[in-house]
Amino acid sequence: MATESSWRRVTWPSLHRSRPIHGENPSKITFIASKRPSSSPSSRRKLPKNLRHPRRAKLPPDLAISRAPAEKIETEEESEELDPAVWSPEEIRAISSLFERRIPQKPLKTPPQQPPPRRPRLPQAPSPKHHVRAAARQNLTARSPLISRVCKNPETLIQIAREIADLPPEQDASVVLENWGRFLRKGSLSMTIKELGHLGMAERALQTLCWAQTQRSLFPDDKILASAVEVLARNKKLKLGAPMETYLSTTSRTVMEAMARGFIRAGNVDLTRKIILFVRDNQRVLDAGVHAKLILEVGRNPDRLRLAEVLLDELAERDDLDLRPQDCTSIMKICIKLGMFEAVESLFDWFKRTKGNPGVVMYTTVVFGRWRSGEVRAAMAAVWEMEERDMLLDLPAYRVVIRLCVALGDLARAARYFSRLKEAGFAPTYDIYRDMIRAYAAAGRAAKCRQICRELEAAGLTLDGTAKKLLLQVDDNLKV
Repeated sequence: MATESSWRRVTWPSLHRSRPIHGENPSKITFIASKRPSSSPSSRRKLPKNLRHPRRAKLPPDLAISRAPAEKIETEEESEELDPAVWSPEEIRAISSLFERRIPQKPLKTPPQQPPPRRPRLPQAPSPKHHVRAAARQNLTARSPLISRVCKNPETLIQIAREIADLPPEQDASVVLENWGRFLRKGSLSMTIKELGHLGMAERALQTLCWAQTQRSLFPDDKILASAVEVLARNKKLKLGAPMETYLSTTSRTVMEAMARGFIRAGNVDLTRKIILFVRDNQRVLDAGVHAKLILEVGRNPDRLRLAEVLLDELAERDDLDLRPQDCTSIMKICIKLGMFEAVESLFDWFKRTKGNPGVVMYTTVVFGRWRSGEVRAAMAAVWEMEERDMLLDLPAYRVVIRLCVALGDLARAARYFSRLKEAGFAPTYDIYRDMIRAYAAAGRAAKCRQICRELEAAGLTLDGTAKKLLLQVDDNLKV
C-alpha cells in the first residue's frame, strides 16, 4: 500500500496532464493526481513549474497541409462517404430545384429619355427689334465704361433719334448731337439714322450725316454713309448732281447695296437696274439678296414680267449663289406667277441640298406651285413631308392644304385639317369656308353646308353669289 506522499495513476480528469507511457493507448488520456495529506499542512509538497503551469493544448491540424503519411488509412466505406466526386441525394435535389424555376434576369438599363424635339424654326429669321435690344443690353454690364454703354447701346442710340425728331423745325440736329458727341464712336450713328428713316424724317437723317462728316472721330465711315443713302433713296430724297456711273465708280459695295435697297423700297426699278448693269459690266459683285428683292418688286407689275425672267436668268448664272430662306421663297412665288414650275423645283432641291431643312413657308409655296401645275399627288407628298417633320402649320399653310384636299376629293382629310385649324386658334378666312362648302356640296351633305354657312355668318362674313347658287343646287338635288 502506498504512502500518503507517494504518486499513483488515475483516469480521473485533473488539472494536470501527463505524457502517455510507452505501450499505452494514446487515445486514452491519463492524468496524474496526488493525494495530499489532510492532517499535516507542513508535509505538503510544492508542485514543480511544469505542473503548475501546464503546456497549451495543441492546435487542430491544418487541412491545407497534406498529412497523408501521418493520417490513418481509411476504410473503403469511409472513403466512399467522404468522396467529394459523389453527390448525395440531398445535393442533387437542391441543384435540380434551381433549374426548375426561372433564373431572374438583370433588368436592362433603359436609355435616358430625350427631351421632345424642338419645333423647326426658320433659320436666320428676322428678329423683333426688342429682341435685338435685349441681346445688346446683356453684353453691357454696370462696370462697362460709359462710352461703351452709350455708343453700343441700341436704346440710347434710338433715344438720340427721338430727341432729334422732337426738335423744332428751325433747329438743326447738331443741337442734340453736340451733347452726345463725346460718347459716340464710328458706326454708332448708323442706327440713329435708320431710326430717323423709320420715323419718316429723311431731312434729319441728312443733317445727322452732315454733322458726322465734321467729326474726325466719326467719319469717314461706310456704315453711316450707307444708312443715310438708303434712307434718302427710300424716301426719294437722294439727288444726284451727275450721272450715276460717276458716283458708282468710287462707291464701296456696302454703299452700293444700300442704294439699291433704297431704290427698290421706293419702287424705282429703273435706277436699281442701272446699278446692277454697272456692277455686271465692271465685274463687281452685289449680294444675291438685292437680285431677289428686285425680282420680287418687278414681279408685282404684270407689265414687267419679261424683265423678271431676265433677272431670273442672270441670277441662275451666278456661281456664288447664296440666298436666305425669305429671298428663296420670294423667288419661288414669282416663278409660280410666271408659270416656271421647273424653276421652283430646282430652287427647292438646291435649298435642301445646300442650306438644310426648309421652313413651313417654303413648303407651303412648293405645295401651292405643284397644285397650280396640276401635280396634286406630288403636292400631297410635300404635305406628308411636313407632317413627318412635325411642322406647325400657319394660316396660309392650312388654306393651301385644305384647297389641295378639296381638289383631290378627300373630304375626310379636308375636314380634319379644318378642325385642326380651329383648334390651333386660327380664324378661318372666307376662302377656307368656301372650299369646305364646295367639298360638302360635292358629297351631297346639305346639313354640313348649312352648318358651315352659320359659322361663316357668325364670323361676320357673307356668301357670294357663286356659293349661294351652289347651295341652291344641293337643295334641288335633295328634293329630286
